[in-house]
Amino acid sequence: MMKTPRALSPINKIRDILEEMGDDDVDDGPTGVARKRLEDQSQGRRYGNIIGSLSLEGLQVVRVQKGSILCNLVVPEHLADHRSGNWHCGALSTLIDHVGVIANVSLIGNDGYTTTVDLSVSFLSTVKIGEEVEIEAKVLDHRGKLTSTIVEVRKKETAEMVALGKQWVSVVKAERSKL
Repeated sequence: MMKTPRALSPINKIRDILEEMGDDDVDDGPTGVARKRLEDQSQGRRYGNIIGSLSLEGLQVVRVQKGSILCNLVVPEHLADHRSGNWHCGALSTLIDHVGVIANVSLIGNDGYTTTVDLSVSFLSTVKIGEEVEIEAKVLDHRGKLTSTIVEVRKKETAEMVALGKQWVSVVKAERSKL
């Protein structure tokens, strides 16, 4: 079977144009891996624990770039604190943690186990079930095995800040056990 040269393939022409525009999430590199992981989890495919995956169900990925993610979410019923009708703080914290970790993946890839070593969330406002929010995660610093991320959650309609998450993430390379 004859292989089509990269320059002549229509999909590669589109990729080249998008890469020139600065959208580097069109390949299988770190941004492509991050986008696929977010999209999979938003559609109910599980990575790791069920709680984390449930917090991302329905997430709409707007943009994934190296060290930066932008998403929208209409807060679903299953994430409610049923006493108040608001988005449950634990579910919101879990979403912040996962999106922050995936922002790290968009920068350095998924070459090992990614774990949060420090997470701080400030809750500034409430969100009712059915309201739409915008989630933006940015990598602030990367030093060795540690990456610092900030995640902002805002109401889509008013841009009111709902929560601000700050985290440190570590990537540990998996090694075979000597046992």
